[in-house]
Amino acid sequence: MTVASSLGPLRALRADPVEEAAAGGAPALAVMVPGYSGSKEDFAPLIDAVAEGGIGVLALDLPGQYESPGPDTEAEYRPAALGPVLAGIVADEAAAGRRVLLLGHSFGGLVARAAVLAGAPVSGLTLMDSGPGELPMGRRRTQLDVLEPVLRRRGIDAVIALREAAGEWSATAPPVVDLLRERLRRSTVAGLLGMGDALRAEPDRTAELVATVRARRIPCLVVCGLDDDAWPVSMQRTMADRLEAEFAAVPGAVHAPNVENPAALLDVLVPTWRTWLRDDVPV
Repeated sequence: MTVASSLGPLRALRADPVEEAAAGGAPALAVMVPGYSGSKEDFAPLIDAVAEGGIGVLALDLPGQYESPGPDTEAEYRPAALGPVLAGIVADEAAAGRRVLLLGHSFGGLVARAAVLAGAPVSGLTLMDSGPGELPMGRRRTQLDVLEPVLRRRGIDAVIALREAAGEWSATAPPVVDLLRERLRRSTVAGLLGMGDALRAEPDRTAELVATVRARRIPCLVVCGLDDDAWPVSMQRTMADRLEAEFAAVPGAVHAPNVENPAALLDVLVPTWRTWLRDDVPV
């Protein structure tokens, strides 16, 4: 299916909630936003279980990712530019009578934060394996530094070849590798360059977010893999403290608990979200 946005149609996966399990009040919808070089398919292991918990799901491509077109200008892929685009999608869902629970993974967390700062009418915000600002020094940032000039000068196929030569996907099942390769090839170069640059330059906007969630009484959750190798777990815990948010670290997971240990992640997400929804229903 597609979802309308200010940058054009975005491909999405949608699931309706199991009504018998709903928490009461207006229907709830979890809008899930992927990270750099990701796509809506990253959330496939979560969709059925969340719907069975009484919460609908809308998992999106970001503009320029995989099956969704995007602009040709790198600057339009920064969180400050994509946030209002996502806020518009959330506003449309809210106007249709749904309470939106917004989840952003990694780079998608920076976009989700920007959407809330742009006024997205959310009933809860979940930041998953996403930090307060730019990606700290480490393996993942070094990879961006190395691949950026290759992507700019030689294109996506050269990046795919380097990843394969480095054995990055050697432990991944062949059908999954086929998807990773295909979606990378179909993503826009401008999007990959713009998002990659943003990951190395995004300012810490936590103070702005704190003021916004307090003023609007938006409950927050920060969740990450116990062994996250992007933003350190300690950094994400500190961000949660600043937000007065709930915090959870998922065992058996690194930077993508949605695929590395979805059952344990669901044990965090679904009860937390159902509590938020119950608290949101007037007595």
